[in-house]
Amino acid sequence: MSVAAALYPVAALVVSAADKTPKDEDVKAGGWGALVLALLIVAVVVLAFSFVKQLRKAQAAKDAGVYGDDPVDGGADSAAADEPENHSAS
Repeated sequence: MSVAAALYPVAALVVSAADKTPKDEDVKAGGWGALVLALLIVAVVVLAFSFVKQLRKAQAAKDAGVYGDDPVDGGADSAAADEPENHSAS
């Protein structure tokens, strides 16, 4: 008789004693899990709105010349005015 064959019943007994897996009928979705999921979704939405607000503030500061850039006076129209017009026929 080998050592593995002798230890197999002992190993099976240890695994069955340590295995605390619940049965399928004992497991159900809980209210706490749904609440945590809802709170995480709300947190992501709040963070997204805050991020967009910060990006708008940073763009306004950049347009005002706070970061050492040239101030932008007219928004998108002034960027198009800086480029020469192309009057060639296509």
